[in-house]
Amino acid sequence: MKKIISCILSILIIICFASSLSWSNVSANQESISNKIIRFHVIANSDTDSDQALKLKVRDAVLSYLSPKLETSKNIDESKTILKNNDTMVLKIAEKIIKENGYAYKVVSDLSRENFPVKSYGPITLPQGNYQAYRIVIGSGEGHNWWCVMFPPLCFVDITKGQVAINKTQGEMKKVLTVEEYDLVDNTRPPTEEIQDKYIIRFKIVDWFNEIFN
Repeated sequence: MKKIISCILSILIIICFASSLSWSNVSANQESISNKIIRFHVIANSDTDSDQALKLKVRDAVLSYLSPKLETSKNIDESKTILKNNDTMVLKIAEKIIKENGYAYKVVSDLSRENFPVKSYGPITLPQGNYQAYRIVIGSGEGHNWWCVMFPPLCFVDITKGQVAINKTQGEMKKVLTVEEYDLVDNTRPPTEEIQDKYIIRFKIVDWFNEIFN
């Protein structure tokens, strides 16, 4: 009996190891996704109605300025260069909006890597992870943020415009992601068979353990 249990456990360990290798491929794809996009965040001073309204005004002014410059960007490196070259002007625009609305908040910006939870933008759901992001922080930066994807340039797609906007969003993401990567962020259909198989393997292992120990 001990030999049988030992044999079963050995098989389960091998299967678990194989399963972990399969899932490492999914994690690798999530990491590669984060290296191919730039997220844009505008973070409000606080969650008061006035500070949240100010955040949206700053957002509109900054996007209006950056839109023609980023919409034709061919790759992520070009987008980074555009953001760095225009960072001083972006801050001036933000400061102007803040002052015009009667506030004296400081405003800072940075292009760095930040940790983000799962977020959805129309038909796209980005997995949790560490992403490249261009951030504008107003005042103490303790309020909720507004976000979008700056590269590919989804910030300039109005996702409230129905199927046309959905198609454009999907098209822009497909330009920069592989088929496997796109499958991971596409929330309009079930996971691919490959990803479903990985889930089935994991659940089957749990079933086997339950059968053995019950």
